[in-house]
Amino acid sequence: MLGSRRSRRRLTTALAGLGLFVTGAALQVTTTATPAHAATTNRVLFDDGHAEEAGNADWIISTSKPDPLSQDSSPSSETDWTGALSSWGVALQKTGDYSLKTATSALTYGGSSTTDLSNFDTLVLPEPNTLFTTAEKTAIMTFVQNGGGLFMISDHTGADRNSDGEDAVEILNDLMTNNSVDSTDPFGFSIDTLDISSGYPAAISDSTNEVLNGAFGTVTKSLIADGTTATLKPADNANVKGLVYRSGYSGNTGAFFATSTFGSGRVAFWGDSSPIDDGTGQSGNTLYDGWNDTGATNAALALNATAWLAGDGSSSGGGGGGDGTCTAAQLLGNPGFESGNTSWTASSGVITTSSSEAARTGSYKAWLDGYGSAHTDTLSQSVTIPSGCSATLSFYLHIDTAETTTSTAYDKLTVTAGSTTLATYSNLNAASGYVLKSFDVSSLAGTTATINFSGVEGSTLQTSFVIDDTALNVS
Repeated sequence: MLGSRRSRRRLTTALAGLGLFVTGAALQVTTTATPAHAATTNRVLFDDGHAEEAGNADWIISTSKPDPLSQDSSPSSETDWTGALSSWGVALQKTGDYSLKTATSALTYGGSSTTDLSNFDTLVLPEPNTLFTTAEKTAIMTFVQNGGGLFMISDHTGADRNSDGEDAVEILNDLMTNNSVDSTDPFGFSIDTLDISSGYPAAISDSTNEVLNGAFGTVTKSLIADGTTATLKPADNANVKGLVYRSGYSGNTGAFFATSTFGSGRVAFWGDSSPIDDGTGQSGNTLYDGWNDTGATNAALALNATAWLAGDGSSSGGGGGGDGTCTAAQLLGNPGFESGNTSWTASSGVITTSSSEAARTGSYKAWLDGYGSAHTDTLSQSVTIPSGCSATLSFYLHIDTAETTTSTAYDKLTVTAGSTTLATYSNLNAASGYVLKSFDVSSLAGTTATINFSGVEGSTLQTSFVIDDTALNVS
């Protein structure tokens, strides 16, 4: 309720929801078919249902669909499979650690199709040229939220290969901003409407990053041949990270390759399809060999990123340290607060069923502040994160306020994990409804850390910070 105020909150009964220990947050992770990161076989689905072969594009790993093995069951070179992405597919196939398929129809999640997203660890969108339907966007976003990897490859603005009025920039931005799961900049970046004619964007210096320094080699540069970049917005998603930048750019602008997370899943963005083009494909297409361009390391970038997205021994968020030996689990006790004041240490009245602020799921939520007077509320839980695990903290946050300022943060919520401040929110972030927040905390693997929410309210005009459906997922 926007602008709700409470002068005194009633302490809820701690044991009222004891029988409801499995909450909405846990159900979100466990009741849908979650893409499980396999120990030896990483399942990758390449999309070819959205005009990826229109015009001169030939963004397929093989003309045999859905199974490229029907063309050649043991490929040894890129020409054993036919398509401009055959080098990518063959390189993965030759490792023996990947199972590859091509989707030619609508993307679904939780269905019975052999190319349903629930059967895969990673989805590759190689310059889609038709808009995703509402149902497809829900499927894609839910797939990522529940642990899947999403590889989005764009092209320059105006690259409308099938003349339907839409290009990859518009289509991928629409996916991120116009979906039923989370349209509030869920990945922390937007794709720029640019046409950059040429260049060799350089990788940042980060020896620990598994996309830049992975099993398939070290990334130094990529290639732009009419492409675009992304603008990063870490205030919306603290895990977004630019890895390769257009010459003269750094920080939040000019990111040619970027990674992020969403829920329990991982995301990668590449600003041009030229780097994945291997110059071979179906007759009649004009193709260029960006994959083997001697001025870049595009193959290593594509392959390392695929491994990272699929969870091949890597950590989430493009950094950190998982070794592939972790047992997937959700670690927080009473994550949706339905067991009242159990597992959490909270200020009086924080965990509540008060009807003045609605829970996202169930009856309970954690409501910090909202008094309209100087006040501090805290909510915390200590959790041990096993060694060798990738770890993601997520929660849903609703902020409403009676403050009218558009420039001053009078009331603040600070989120910390161990000694690390993950985010600070304020009355300036007020919005209707709950918004999913997600953070990579893999650096805490092998430690016991306290997850802490601290809300500090000023002397007048209330701001309520309402939290529900928390999770700390490891994999």
